[in-house]
Amino acid sequence: MNTPFPAFEISPVPVPGPDAVAPEPFHGLYGMPMFVTVPSADLTVSTDFWVRALGFFDLFSVPGQLTHLRRWAFQDVLLVAGEQQDDTPAITVSFSCVLGEIDAIAAACDAVSPGCTTGPRLMPWNSIELEVRTPENIRVVMTAARPWDPDSPEAAHLRSIGIDAPEQ
Repeated sequence: MNTPFPAFEISPVPVPGPDAVAPEPFHGLYGMPMFVTVPSADLTVSTDFWVRALGFFDLFSVPGQLTHLRRWAFQDVLLVAGEQQDDTPAITVSFSCVLGEIDAIAAACDAVSPGCTTGPRLMPWNSIELEVRTPENIRVVMTAARPWDPDSPEAAHLRSIGIDAPEQ
């Protein structure tokens, strides 16, 4: 099948808007369709950052070996004991959030690790993004979709590259 179809009902991401409410952290068990594995030289420090700064929770831990973190459904991260990355890693991982969370996440990150954030900034694909560097030197982007404004520069940009307005 090559024809895309709406399947938003399987996503925990709410419809963009200034009053969008983030879903509750998801504590259920499921077969993970995707997850990120992050090596950490200090699982305690890493877990603390991901929990207090980025809003994840510890779903399951094996002390000294791994911590399975989760935020919303399908936002899973496995922290595993490993070597610290000294240079900029090749990985960037993005997690959806809602507009109302961006400032709080930025403040929490800066409280836990001052200077670890860049932004938030408006992106040409109609989102607000906050870049965070974790203790493992992973680039995490927290991205919140903005409500669709057909008269915005972002809408004009998307039309210029062949992306039409979303169905109403």
